[in-house]
Amino acid sequence: MIEHQSTPRWTAVENFLTEVVVRPDSSLDRAVTSALEAGMPPIEVAPNAGKLLKLLVRLSGSRRVLEIGTLAGFSTIWMAQGLPDDGQLVTCEYLPRHAEVARANVDAAGLGAKVEVRVGAALDTLQALENEGAAPFDFIFIDADKENNAHYLDWAIRLGRPGTTVVMDNVVWEGALLDADLDPENAPGIISAVTLMGEDPRLDGTVIQTVGSKGWDGFALALVR
Repeated sequence: MIEHQSTPRWTAVENFLTEVVVRPDSSLDRAVTSALEAGMPPIEVAPNAGKLLKLLVRLSGSRRVLEIGTLAGFSTIWMAQGLPDDGQLVTCEYLPRHAEVARANVDAAGLGAKVEVRVGAALDTLQALENEGAAPFDFIFIDADKENNAHYLDWAIRLGRPGTTVVMDNVVWEGALLDADLDPENAPGIISAVTLMGEDPRLDGTVIQTVGSKGWDGFALALVR
């Protein structure tokens, strides 16, 4: 993420809402702590965003969830908590060490029976899921390397169905959406994905800007037509 000036009031409001409304349980606190202990970057979604993912899974009646980008399993746990007892979540993680930490956190949350962590390049995993006939997924969350965002979005359509909910995180990226020179590594992929979401007739989407502990950012929300 591009460096930004500290905005403590945003963070204070977020912390207040997390404590009063969101109320993450101990398994979610453990996931954040374990990520720091393992030397992972603190780039998991904020608690209020995690709770939103859980509610969207539940509101959409989803039974099968696909996550692209696991890290330590913080968002994984939130979404799995939103699934029914017989629901299933497949999450893709590139780094074996991250996947190991995520599996431990998911198991500690009592959600191991619902969650499958697949290790390897996400584009390879997505192709494998298609080959296996694993689709369709009802809910797809994209939060991985930004260079491949447009490819991940296309795969979300292919592995979804009409009515599938798609959420993509980090699509404002401190305003780099308007100026790729602010982050030449990540911004082009973000811009390509947002453009695809607006132009592809298979999708109907919007983008919500956010501020908080993660800075100035936003998420895209779309339905597969």
